[in-house]
Amino acid sequence: MATFFNQEINIETLNGMGQQSMAGNLEIEFTEIGEDFLIAKMPINSKTVQPMGMLHGGASVVLAETIGSVASNIIVTNQESGKFAVGLAINANHLRPVTSGYVFARCTPLHTGKTTHVWDIKITNEDKKLVCTSRLTMAIVS
Repeated sequence: MATFFNQEINIETLNGMGQQSMAGNLEIEFTEIGEDFLIAKMPINSKTVQPMGMLHGGASVVLAETIGSVASNIIVTNQESGKFAVGLAINANHLRPVTSGYVFARCTPLHTGKTTHVWDIKITNEDKKLVCTSRLTMAIVS
């Protein structure tokens, strides 16, 4: 068990949530939980590359939205019964190609209000070089 925003959560629970979804299909795996961050990884394989063999920008956006959505829902589920978080807006800047290995997303909060959350997501390669930067806004709804 680890603590995320004062909520007790474990890696097994996070990884079990997305098995029957796009996150599971792209083999996204949560690897670390901190007090104010989550980290997940995604392989570079036939499911996540474009025809030229480079990481598909859409796969990066899926990774970013997955980790940010999970982060918001951990906070909301534990703070307000009957509420959940859904994606409102996302942007991404793709900075460097990746053709093999894994990419790692680190999600940290910029704002966690009652009606919206905003997350900063940095995606890096195995050499810790920045591949993509993304900002995700989540709406908190009933």
